[in-house]
Amino acid sequence: QVQLVESGGGLVQAGGSLRLSCAASGRTLSNYAMGWFRQAPGKERAFVAAKNWSSIRTYYADSVKGRFTISRDAAENTVYLQMNSLKPEDTAVYYCAAAPPFGSSLTSGPSYNYWGQGTQVTVSS
Repeated sequence: QVQLVESGGGLVQAGGSLRLSCAASGRTLSNYAMGWFRQAPGKERAFVAAKNWSSIRTYYADSVKGRFTISRDAAENTVYLQMNSLKPEDTAVYYCAAAPPFGSSLTSGPSYNYWGQGTQVTVSS
């Protein structure tokens, strides 16, 4: 079992930055692919970013490319999402998730076995 806890969300003005953290316990994250998803009010959960288990491959949604960066710290057993140039449309609850190392598409929610509880990000205009 992997337990994931997100933190770092909050209220920020458009153009600002936030860094989300996803701390894991139970197992080392180095054995898992990691992803970030978000869900805005009234919308379905959407893929944001992911790294495969070896961190060789990184994936981003088109809407966040060039603004968001996913990274992982093996020593801290933590995954981060650095979010810059935030826009009001980035407002959502952000979730981190862990997937088996050789699973299917990392841009798809069903590929992930473990999910955090989410952290709210609100971007004001």
